[in-house]
Parts: sequence; structure tokens; C-alpha cells
Amino acid sequence: MGRKRHVNIPVFIPHMGCPHACIFCDQKRISGSFRSQTPEKVSKLLEESFSTISSEDHVEIAFFGGSFTGIPEVEMISYLEAAKPYIDEGRAKGIRLSTRPDTIDDRVLSILHDYGVKVIELGVQSLDPAVLLKSQRGHSVEDVMKACALVREYGIDLGIQTMLGLPGDSLDKSMETAKGVIKLDPDMVRIYPALVLKGTLMEEHYLNGLYKPLDLDEAIEWCARILPLYKSAGITVLRIGLQGSESLEDSIVAGPYHPAFGELVESRMLLKKMTARLDKIKFSGNTRLIIRTLPELVSKLVGQNRKNIEQLKEKYRLKKIDVLANLDHGEFSFEFKKD
Repeated sequence: MGRKRHVNIPVFIPHMGCPHACIFCDQKRISGSFRSQTPEKVSKLLEESFSTISSEDHVEIAFFGGSFTGIPEVEMISYLEAAKPYIDEGRAKGIRLSTRPDTIDDRVLSILHDYGVKVIELGVQSLDPAVLLKSQRGHSVEDVMKACALVREYGIDLGIQTMLGLPGDSLDKSMETAKGVIKLDPDMVRIYPALVLKGTLMEEHYLNGLYKPLDLDEAIEWCARILPLYKSAGITVLRIGLQGSESLEDSIVAGPYHPAFGELVESRMLLKKMTARLDKIKFSGNTRLIIRTLPELVSKLVGQNRKNIEQLKEKYRLKKIDVLANLDHGEFSFEFKKD
């Protein structure tokens, strides 16, 4: 028997439920969906999606793109009703959704729990009050704390989404946000470097010189410093960087976007680990380095356009570095030879 696939059926509800647009937000372009969503459309989408999915797959229905719990209650329930038959029949194992921390309360959570919601991802973005204010988030750090505690009380898995490089942000502030998120003990996190999108207030600020986004190298470095904190805490990182789409890429005005951003971050982390180990080694005239690694780590270890290898050669004055995909366990090992 083949391995069970985990399948999310994404249902995008752009801007629905949001009381206002944050400075960075253009959810319609992020989701790639420009038309208003309706329960009827959702029912049709689910019917079409389940017709192509094996009964052996682990399936979740995912409401993303807006603030699901900010929708008027009757309307919110109508979307949950569209998903309910698939939950009742066992064809879907549960529902996951994203929402704002300030649209969570006992009544909402009671409804979500009854309809089979298993995961709630909160758009926290930052735990720095000044960053939240400058980003016009409209919620406080206290709202985040309260919402996380309530989600936990109802036995629902907790996800937290953060954004790096927002107005007023810094590496230190983002590191402190990550440490604060870890204290909230989420099951999973997503990390998104802030992008300047067309039609947002942040675009106006950027064009007027009031906001400067991170460049790609800065964003990679910030994430390479933050990601190990989550990994050490045993928190699953679902994604680093926005999922690419044609509509998103067409809308980006500025900022650290790369379609393989997560791989660039993991590559930078491997470079940091390698340099930390090499800094402790006495080379004694050795000018050739052999790095053994796992087959699946070769591209990340070498780096895009061999950037990691070239940096190691330059820093340690090595004439040659060979990378061999024949390690059984661990991430890498070193072997030196004299030419």
C-alpha cells in the first residue's frame, strides 16, 4: 500500500470578515481569487475536489484568505454547513481556518468545535505593540494572548502566522516575537516576510519613501536566525514565505519575494552550521575539503548558484570543495585533504 497523502482543499474567502484592510494587505491577490465567495460556490468546489481525491487520503477542508470568524454568524455557519457532509461521512478529517485574534470568543469557538474545526491559524503578524499599530492591525498583543488561550481550551490545534519586516520592525523585534510565540506553545507556525503589493497603503508609503521593505538577503538572514528557535522548541513550521501564484507575482511592487524562499532560508541555515563547525577546526595547510551529506540536502548545502560553496572557499582559503551525497545520517561531515 502507498503512503497516505495529506490533502488540503483550500477555500479562499478574500477580505471576507476583515473589519478593515491592514497596511500590507491585498488578500484577493494573495489568494488568486477576485470574485466574491458564496456557500453555493464552496459546495460546488468541494464536490469537484472530492471527486478527484482518493478515499485513502487524509483530507482537510481549509478556509483561508480572510478572517473566517469575523463573518456574520449566519453566513459563517452556512460555509461550515457546506463542509459538514464531508466531515459527517468521514471523507474529510476536519476543517482548518485562518482568522484574526480579535474575532475569537467562546461562542465562536463553540460553533467551530461542533462543526469539526481541528486547526485555527491566527494572523498574529507581530507581538510588538508599535509594529501592530504602525501596520494598522487593529488588535493588541493582549487580544493574541486571549485568543490563543481560548483556542487551547477548546482542544483545537493552534497555528500562528507572523510577518517579518513590517513598518517599525527590526531583527531584534522579530526575534522577540518568535520567543513570545514559542511561549504561546502553538502546534505550528508560518513565517512571511512582508511584501509591498499594488493597491495597498504600504505601496503608498513605499512610493513616498516612508517605508523600506527588507531586501531578499535581509529576509533570508532574519528567517535563518528565527527558524532555529522554532525548530529547537519542537514547533512545526508549515511555510516560510508566501505561496507563489501568477496573480501574486504580478502584484508585487517591492520586497523579498522568491518562489523558493524557504529553500534559500534552509540553505543559509546550513551555511551557518558549516561555518560554525569550520571556525573550530585547525586547517594545518589542508586546502581541499570533502563535505558528505544526505542526498536530499545536496542542493540546499551547495546553495543557489553554488553560493555556499563559494563563500566557504573564500572564507577558509580552500582550493577545492567536493560535495558527496553519501552520508547515512546527520546533515553533513567534513574530511580534509592536502593537494
